[in-house]
Amino acid sequence: MNEECIHGLDGELCALCFPPAAPVAPTVPAARAPRASRARTPEAPTALRTIVAPITTGTARTKRHDDKVGEQRIYHLTHIRNLPGILATGRLLADTSADWTDRPVVDISSPENRSARRDVRVSGADSLAVADHVPFFLSPNALVWENIRAQSLDPRLSDDAHDAAAYDFVILVSTVKKVLDAQVDAAADPTASHFAVTDGDAAFTATRFGATAESADRMLQTLRADLDSDAILKAELLVPGEVPFGLITLIGVANDRVRDAVKPILATLSHKPKVAVYPPWFHPTEEL
Repeated sequence: MNEECIHGLDGELCALCFPPAAPVAPTVPAARAPRASRARTPEAPTALRTIVAPITTGTARTKRHDDKVGEQRIYHLTHIRNLPGILATGRLLADTSADWTDRPVVDISSPENRSARRDVRVSGADSLAVADHVPFFLSPNALVWENIRAQSLDPRLSDDAHDAAAYDFVILVSTVKKVLDAQVDAAADPTASHFAVTDGDAAFTATRFGATAESADRMLQTLRADLDSDAILKAELLVPGEVPFGLITLIGVANDRVRDAVKPILATLSHKPKVAVYPPWFHPTEEL
């Protein structure tokens, strides 16, 4: 049975209270000659709208043969001042949604980045734009979030995002399975594609998209298979239209003060996700 730590997380999630065991170096048979190492070379850029079979580059150490992509956590970053607006609508809305009454108090994206995401199409000229989707990261250490944490300049980020401290943000967590189940329930055609997955920033021209149910699943498996690659730190999961707040299972915050500010905001809701203090999600990687 999972134990809950003082930060509000299940034991297997909190690396502070339940640190992982130190890795054990593999034993190499004496009779086997060492194999020559192979240098990695960057992949050639692929046309944005070309859906290609994913290339697995993981080593034996990081390869997952029993991968269950439904268990993959997904992370939506927002400023704490945006949280009341999200709760008022009960949904995370795509940028281009007609259901907006008031725009976010703190817009994280720069105007140029928002414009680019409105122009880029997911799977062809007649398909939805990237901005027609609610974006999620596949890692709590996603590179664009790392640039906020480290206060590094990033043209994708607004001035407000650059000026904010990391502890001003909250991370809304769900899973692939929860989103997929909700999308299937809402769709007339259960075989339709319910989200897209990218192997990089969705507005970049070299980014590949898994835009069908099958290709999205394959791309998720590929991203999860190579844990040494930074691809999963750049990747996005894009949910069309909206995501009900009821699919959020955890809200990650930086400290007790933020947790104490968030809990009263949730007090009147029937759905109250766990609010967990988890500092590693809010510190630059080099400080961990």
